[in-house]
Amino acid sequence: MGKKFGFGVIGCGGIGAHHAKCINSLEEAILVAMADLSEERGKKLAEEHNVKYYRDYQKMLQREDIDIIDVCTPSGMHGEHTIAAAKAGKHVICEKPIEVDLKKADLMIKTCQENKVKLAVIFQHRFRQSSFRLRDAILEGKLGRLVLADAYVKWYRTQGYYDETNWRGTLSLDGGACLINQSVHSIDLLQWMMGPVETVFSNIATLTHKIEGEDVATALLRFKSGALGVIEGSTSCYPGFPERLEIYGDKGGVIISGDKIDAWKLSEKEEKEEEAGVKEMGSGASDPMAIGLGGHSAQIQDMINAIKEDKSPLVDGKEGRKSLEIVLAIYASARKKKIIHLPL
Repeated sequence: MGKKFGFGVIGCGGIGAHHAKCINSLEEAILVAMADLSEERGKKLAEEHNVKYYRDYQKMLQREDIDIIDVCTPSGMHGEHTIAAAKAGKHVICEKPIEVDLKKADLMIKTCQENKVKLAVIFQHRFRQSSFRLRDAILEGKLGRLVLADAYVKWYRTQGYYDETNWRGTLSLDGGACLINQSVHSIDLLQWMMGPVETVFSNIATLTHKIEGEDVATALLRFKSGALGVIEGSTSCYPGFPERLEIYGDKGGVIISGDKIDAWKLSEKEEKEEEAGVKEMGSGASDPMAIGLGGHSAQIQDMINAIKEDKSPLVDGKEGRKSLEIVLAIYASARKKKIIHLPL
């Protein structure tokens, strides 16, 4: 058995508990400690995993047996915790979105570079087999020239989901709501498949929840390639439906619902896609914790591999920043009621 990489988790809420399970599922990883301001919550989770609990995460960062820190705190605190971990010489896996502010995201990336540590941003949907298959097909030119791309995230969250924390749906710590928190996964996939976005024009609304952020959003996109696109995101669509990604070119089109390839239509000589072997990793359409361990575990393993091979993680800081920029452009467009050009 080779080296086991020591992990510390900052944030012991639902996603922190999920990270802990994923870390313990990997042969090369070992959970060492957890930190949370809530002593009751933090101690309980740490005891479940038989690891040390810290109320002060800075003390946890002093441990020499921790190689990687998982940041699982509210989105608006990602910058603070990532920067502190990087300065302590720890590699960082940060939950999505990278932050709620581009300047903070840039500082996170810069600080990790300066301290020679790696930064990964959790976008576990990239690690689905269906995502890799579609990405490969696009790179191989099997869809031809890309012309249209749509991301639909028609999920559902109760008011209780927002009320159970002091940060969900707030502008300061969540950065918004359904777009930056839930739909950001599909937005990341959309730009990963289609390339950079040139302009956005959008509308957002808060229709069914008592929150500061939006629970319904629509946006029209033009990609730098000339292709067009649509984003629809919501947490008001009862009872919640699997997210859909649709990519069309002049030689074929693909529709992915959740992790399932619903349609794979290619012209003439291109082979027919076989759905066998596509494993469901779970969807958070109705339940935010019904996401399965597969995607997160694969991304944590990707960070371990990146450290061992001294390469960039698949979703490094610069990659993780891209979806945030698109989301913030959508917010700016809705606020200013005009087309917004990227980069911001």
